Amino acid sequence: MITTKNPYTQNELKTYHLISDKELNQKLELADEQFRSWKSLQIKDRTKLLSKVAELLIERKETYAKLMTDEMGKPITQGIAEIEKCAWVCDFYAKNAEDFLADQLIEADTDESFISYDPLGVILAIMPWNYPFWQVMRFAAPTLMAGNTALLKHASSTTQCAIEIETLFLDAGFPEGCFQTLLVSHQQIEDIIGNDIVKAVSLTGSEAAGRTIAEIAGKNLKKAVLELGGNNACMVLKDADLDKYMDTMAWARMQNAGQSCIAAKRFIVVEDIYDEFLSKFKSKVESYMVGNPTDAKTEISSMASTKLAEEVEMQVQKSLDKGATVCYGNQRDHAFYQPTIIENVTKDMPLFREEVFGPVAAIIKVEGEEEAYELASDTKFGLGSMVFTADVDKTKRRIEQIADGAFFINELVKSDPRLPFGGTKASGYGRELSKEGMMEFVNVKTVYVKK
Repeated sequence: MITTKNPYTQNELKTYHLISDKELNQKLELADEQFRSWKSLQIKDRTKLLSKVAELLIERKETYAKLMTDEMGKPITQGIAEIEKCAWVCDFYAKNAEDFLADQLIEADTDESFISYDPLGVILAIMPWNYPFWQVMRFAAPTLMAGNTALLKHASSTTQCAIEIETLFLDAGFPEGCFQTLLVSHQQIEDIIGNDIVKAVSLTGSEAAGRTIAEIAGKNLKKAVLELGGNNACMVLKDADLDKYMDTMAWARMQNAGQSCIAAKRFIVVEDIYDEFLSKFKSKVESYMVGNPTDAKTEISSMASTKLAEEVEMQVQKSLDKGATVCYGNQRDHAFYQPTIIENVTKDMPLFREEVFGPVAAIIKVEGEEEAYELASDTKFGLGSMVFTADVDKTKRRIEQIADGAFFINELVKSDPRLPFGGTKASGYGRELSKEGMMEFVNVKTVYVKK
């Protein structure tokens, strides 16, 4: 049984029954059966269906945004923006899939040789609650356009979102079995990955979940793409334009109530600019509209559950016990956690070492640029880093110094359908989005012809 709950009101929403092993096998067989015909469909016909998905997303954006607000507390305007981004990724692959999948001609010692890109088959996606539509759509759009069929195991707290996504594809005209939502237990996931029908798995989730799925996939020799946690550094150098970029820096931490793997978690600030930064940062955080997520004016609301807020509270308290100090905030009421700024954070504290999945900004003062880069790299994660500075050319020469999947200058780390997205180290492996994301779930096949 799954029971969903509104984190803002604390009211129960709906109860769902998990499917039986027999029903699960039927869904797996349907996905496999549909794959045989779906992969042979002309790509132009597949992209027409994806364009229809984009249209329906825009038509239903208020409805879907309200659903996210109910199930995980996302402010309504941010929910609408999420759905608009989902439509963007669908339009992107509808426009570019044919070119991405075109045979690549290669000159070799033969009459004809080329690389073809064939679909793998049935792909399982295990997705989180924090961006319940976007995380799914950025997987589904390239995976389906490549000729695969897809299965979704979504976070239980956003079960209705998962159901609506399957309905969305059916309403757009996708054949039954192309995209299916599975209401299954964690225990059933291992059997799904081990089933011969499933050819690969994509997970967006925590480091712990990634290690578990990687182990199961590896044991079964299945391809896996893992987009895991992050502990992104935001380096603020002495020549940073604080007036120009303060809104960006603050929102890099506080968007989605801080519940984002690519959020700025650690603000590493050069001492020359530290006091001015902290004053302006605090003023910006204080200015956010906090309240009911259904109110269009609300910028920050509750976290997705009381349990998640309690975990953040514990990480903060352990850091305070080690000598960190509260600059602003640090009040919790059920699932609501006040936007918080913590100073005097050191390397031995959870706020520096761990991923903090909530609206808490850890501030670290450093002597200069060299120390900033050293501390930014001092993490087991490798999802993304950001640097705010006036000297862009100098900073570009530092790119290889940070072993992350993304390096952003004077901008918050974000995903874009046109660019590959993914991490290194404990942030996982593989890439989503762009052509690189589509290539993750195809068979890169060498064709060699002599006449």
